[in-house]
Amino acid sequence: MIFRIHLIAVLLVACALTVHAAKSTGISRLGHAIQMGAFADVKNAERFTAKLQAKGIDAFYFRKDNGVYAVRFGDFPNKEKARVVAKRLVAERIIDSYYIAQPSEVVFSQARGPGWQKSPPDEIRKPNGPIQPVVPLESPEKPVSIPAKETNKDMGAIAARTAERFVGIPYRWGGDNVVDGMDCSGFVRAVYNLCGLSIPRTSRDQFAAGDLVSKSDLKDGDLVFFGAAVDKINHVGIYVGNGKYVHAPRRGEEIRVSAVNESYFEKRFVGARRYF
Repeated sequence: MIFRIHLIAVLLVACALTVHAAKSTGISRLGHAIQMGAFADVKNAERFTAKLQAKGIDAFYFRKDNGVYAVRFGDFPNKEKARVVAKRLVAERIIDSYYIAQPSEVVFSQARGPGWQKSPPDEIRKPNGPIQPVVPLESPEKPVSIPAKETNKDMGAIAARTAERFVGIPYRWGGDNVVDGMDCSGFVRAVYNLCGLSIPRTSRDQFAAGDLVSKSDLKDGDLVFFGAAVDKINHVGIYVGNGKYVHAPRRGEEIRVSAVNESYFEKRFVGARRYF
């Protein structure tokens, strides 16, 4: 009898560990990344990103505080391995300069909303010139490094403010053969990437990986999911407070803010997840 109770206890612990492992699947701290670019025109940033994606490089673009666009990609275990790849791309004339982003680096740490003011832009090529980026090797933003012991502290708020930086940008992600809902999941993945966290690629996998959050307990940075049912999720966005979320509506349209309880979305809301 004692042996049987002990066996049941062991099995329960094993099940708990299995569930925990399943919930953690696809979520990891991001390593070093490569950043390049100063594009005046978002279309040039989009074209350059597509060029990298065509080579199998999982890249994305974002707007910096100075109003120009940068492109970032990669998840390297150390700075040297990131530099080796960057130098190879320079040798292949795919890029002409780069910046290695640290794992603890947070690009946007200040709580500015969609109305943030642009600082003077970097020196950039004219719109009709080559689409290769031209910037110094050091980042002009001076990104903030977050101490390891405070990695999760306020990261939800930082993710929300980062999402707001994308508002107004016509966003395309995933190449020309993107599946339904991939642009929106690519957008939230890019935001989390800029916050130092790697999450799954598709909205369904993102939903499966995070921790369950009730609609009444939504906090900044949580992901909200929509679809006909849990097994038919086709849209995702980032909650930014006050019943609002930021999302990529459909291919080529601008990133925007919508209400979670807006009639269309309220009917299709299937749940929310937290990752920090």
